[in-house]
Amino acid sequence: MADHVAAQAGESEHGHPRHELSAYARRVYAIRDILLEKGILTGEEIQAQIEYIEARTPANGARLVARAWVDPEFKKRLLADPKAACSEMGIDATSLNEFVVLENTEKVRHLVVCTLCSCYPRPILGRPPDWYKSFNYRARAVNDPRGVMREFGNDVPDAVEIRVHDSTADMRYLVLPVRPKGTESLSEEELQKLVVRDSLIGVVDPLPAVPEQGV
Repeated sequence: MADHVAAQAGESEHGHPRHELSAYARRVYAIRDILLEKGILTGEEIQAQIEYIEARTPANGARLVARAWVDPEFKKRLLADPKAACSEMGIDATSLNEFVVLENTEKVRHLVVCTLCSCYPRPILGRPPDWYKSFNYRARAVNDPRGVMREFGNDVPDAVEIRVHDSTADMRYLVLPVRPKGTESLSEEELQKLVVRDSLIGVVDPLPAVPEQGV
């Protein structure tokens, strides 16, 4: 009933005037209203799906990395069976056909790209950033990965090998960055804050440890 009243008033249930919505958004609302009217979906089911999608953020990847940094046994399981390790952390990665975790070392760095479109481990990282989907990144990540990483502020030494991995509809990747030095005293929750989305794609390293005041 509330949706019907909102529609009569020319507004969505969120209070936004319909005329301010894009054509695509108006179409989505119209389809939603039809599904609700015909009883195909309930408002609770739609809200549950919205909450599920919104829960898929880079924070999931940061949790996995931080746990791997502090728990060597979990790290082994994450590298051997990433989806099972995700399940341990309450992260649903079952929608991914094949999921591989790439471990960075002092001698090797991994960089992830999708040269065809924007294949991305959404359950782990949420929506891909615009630059990841751009033709410029998709082309240059393969031909000049070191240059691309430099533009992100990550000047990788020539002695360090860079391996580029091409995501596909069946294969998704997550980079396990090297733990920053000087973080031995940090808790798992504090370590999570150092893991940024771009470090999970491989273009940058995690944030450095913040020195204590007066040190």
